[in-house]
Amino acid sequence: MAEWLYEAGIGENRAALVARGVIWKARIELEGSAPRHGAILNARLVDKSTGKVAFEGGEALCDPLPQGITQGGTLRVRIVREAIPEPGRAKLPKAVPAGADAVPGEGPDLLARITATEVPVRMLRAHESDLLEEAGWSEVLEEAMTGEIAFPGGALRLSPTPAMTLFDVDGGGPLEPLAVAAAHAVARAIERHGIAGSIGVDFPTLANKAARQAVAEAIDAALPQPFERTTVNGFGFLQIVRRRTRASLPELLRADPVGAQARAELRRIERLPPPPPATHMVDRRIANRLAQRPEWTAELARRIGGATAFVAPQGGDIGQA
Repeated sequence: MAEWLYEAGIGENRAALVARGVIWKARIELEGSAPRHGAILNARLVDKSTGKVAFEGGEALCDPLPQGITQGGTLRVRIVREAIPEPGRAKLPKAVPAGADAVPGEGPDLLARITATEVPVRMLRAHESDLLEEAGWSEVLEEAMTGEIAFPGGALRLSPTPAMTLFDVDGGGPLEPLAVAAAHAVARAIERHGIAGSIGVDFPTLANKAARQAVAEAIDAALPQPFERTTVNGFGFLQIVRRRTRASLPELLRADPVGAQARAELRRIERLPPPPPATHMVDRRIANRLAQRPEWTAELARRIGGATAFVAPQGGDIGQA
């Protein structure tokens, strides 16, 4: 039976949809990630030419703007896409007018979203068996960070870009079976990592039109609706478009890999049997990040009932929980 595993971590909350011992969907919600999709906010128009609006705690791009609104005017907006991290800058959230009768609110968090799926939710505790790891949590995070995704007979290379997320297919053997197997692997990876927006897949070049159609049909069979796609062209390229409401797992982790590693380290320490370690050796970058986030180490100390000093190689104590 399928179930969601949910863990309220330090700095992030985690969820995985698990069935038959395999993670089908993996989701991470970073602390302070507001505004969330679905939030209703009171805002002020700060740039009519771009549709930029400001609200408590941030900005968004609103399109369309209410008719007759002037610069500096107030409006109520609904967030339809959360901020998307990108190298060098982040894409601002997208918003639409919400109407004066809409009730302001923060939008559903990760726990509310998975609860709304009506699939059973199991709350995980640090002193219990690590069901996330047993299902392959670390392996999914490694996929997201490296982009290397193996499947029987071949491999995918996942590459997020500002324009689209790309999958490159590699493998040996007959090309048509390889491409069909890759189509199923791509569909599963899209679901597993929460990838949306524009997605490009570079399959092996298939000269036969029927073979290209078989690949497209494999995508249709394996990837849940709604989405749109092109046919596989003569060069083996297919494009998929899915409605985008938030960043994918690869985008979240790659935007701040040191932060992701630091939070994973806190998770490992939290799950160690008592007593807590007096010191813990970590990479200097992780130690520096933990020193910059004393609230994380304070929360760890509260949870494990003791202080742990984080020590970097060839250095002294950097942070203390």
